[in-house]
Amino acid sequence: MDNAILWNEYTYRKQTYAQLAQKYNCSIRTIQRHLDKVQIKYRPIQIKHTYIIMDTTYFGRKFGLMVFMDYITKRVIYYQVVHYETNNLYRIGISIIKSKGINIQSITCDGRRGLINSFNEPTQLCQFHQQQIITRYLTRKPKHIASQSLRKIALQLTKIDKNTFKSLLSDWYETHQDYLKERSINLETGKTWYTHKRLRSAYRSLNNNIDYLFVYQEKDNQGIPNTTNALEGMFSELKRQLNCHKGLNYQRKLKFINHFLSKRKA
Repeated sequence: MDNAILWNEYTYRKQTYAQLAQKYNCSIRTIQRHLDKVQIKYRPIQIKHTYIIMDTTYFGRKFGLMVFMDYITKRVIYYQVVHYETNNLYRIGISIIKSKGINIQSITCDGRRGLINSFNEPTQLCQFHQQQIITRYLTRKPKHIASQSLRKIALQLTKIDKNTFKSLLSDWYETHQDYLKERSINLETGKTWYTHKRLRSAYRSLNNNIDYLFVYQEKDNQGIPNTTNALEGMFSELKRQLNCHKGLNYQRKLKFINHFLSKRKA
């Protein structure tokens, strides 16, 4: 039984332990033992310049995969397994990439609080993540016209420029500011609060992030990706492949991930 061939069948052909055991007329434990012997060496891409897209995906509680991808080649430059996604871990990852002599042209990332302004490089907030944030606040089918209008503006992010977006957002605020400022009151205690908290949060998110949502459109920043969608697509494919091999322990799952990332190409 050739271990390399077995590994190829297990990964590329998505054969399960049970299927391989049946094919080779042996036990599942024997298949596992042969696959465990395969050595996977992760060889990161060697480049001088990069447009970074970065994000983290999870494979259960406290098992996250933080990935830094080169947008042009769609190859992974660096990754680390994390328990939790933190801004400091992203900063460490960027520092490690720089230490390899790679010149970072830009960074595209999600809207984690405090992350977007952590770097000196031009930093683009993923427009898709921003749209997801608005949908979480307003739902996909908001009931009130103010929420419907704001979500409609957010969904145009990828199709318009910064000035148009600012104008639309400003007009929206002028139209709905009274509604936005409405307050509710507890008649027993006299305590008041904003009635439409989620709508206020959605508006504040868009308004605060304007300067980071259109960095890719600036004259000196041509080539910067406006979303992390390429990385999200890779995450989806990795999870689809892993889903064929349910029940893997931590080390075997990590080995599979290492192999996947080392072979991943555009």
